[in-house]
Formats: sequence, C-alpha cells, structure tokens
Amino acid sequence: MKLSIITLLMTVLATGFMTGIFFTWTNAVMPGIGKLSDLEFLKALQSMNRVILNPLFYISFIAPMVLFAMSLFFNYTLSSNSIFRLLLTAAIIYLLGVFFITVLGNIPLNNLLDQSQLEMLNLEELQSLRTQIEVPWNQFNLIRTLSSFSSFVFLLITTFLLYQSDF
Repeated sequence: MKLSIITLLMTVLATGFMTGIFFTWTNAVMPGIGKLSDLEFLKALQSMNRVILNPLFYISFIAPMVLFAMSLFFNYTLSSNSIFRLLLTAAIIYLLGVFFITVLGNIPLNNLLDQSQLEMLNLEELQSLRTQIEVPWNQFNLIRTLSSFSSFVFLLITTFLLYQSDF
C-alpha cells in the first residue's frame, strides 16, 4: 500500500476520532452539566478541563494536524489536482475551525475558569463567570464539531476518489 494512502487513512481516523470527542461534548457533556447550578457547573467543567489535559489527549489533538501535513506532502504530486484540492480543503477547514478556534477561543475560556477560585466567589460572581464562559465555550465547541465533521467528510470523499483512481 502506498504511503500516500496510509497517511490519508491515518488522517481520516485521527480526524474522525476528534470529531467524536467534539460531538460528545456538544451533544452530551455540556447539555448534561448545563442543568447544574452555577457552582456545580463551573466545578464540573473546571475538573473535566483539568483531567483532559494529559499526554493521550495532546497526541489525539495534534495528530490530525501532523497527519494532514504528511498527507498533503505525500499526495501533492501523486494525486490529481481535484483530489489534492479536496484534501487541502479538509486541512484548511480543520486548521481554522478546530485548531485556531481551540487555541483562540476555548483555551482562553478554560484558562479563565482554571484560574478561578470557585469556592471564594459569591453567587453573583459565580453567575457572572458562568455567563462569561458557558455560551461562548459552547459556540466555539459547536464550530469545532461542525468543522471537524466537515473535514472528516471531505477526507472520506478524498479517500474514495484516491481509491478509485488507483484501480
């Protein structure tokens, strides 16, 4: 099997994996903890954000970007222009809608929450902090979910077309 196809398949898997994570947060985690009181919500989100920052998550988060770069490199001259453009489109969507949104949107909100001494805040301050974090965080995560899913679909189409062109 060609290296171009192997890296593309790995990119599909890594992107699909992250799409599932973002979807789970959009569909279950945030709506579930959204029903909690302000203090419970903020403590739950703070705890999950701290736990998710581990080597396995870092690898899972960075892997699609590295694999996109490798797939683009290996498919630049080996694939038709239309296949390469689909792959490039998937990579750009992922870069802008997942990576940059995470770095510029979700991470600053996570850092704000992480630095908060929740037990020291009164009810009004807790409500204000939740308002400051919850809606923007959910909006950013929805963008990540839709972007990663769109990128995943473009990757599937690319894989199908590449497979068709090899046979």
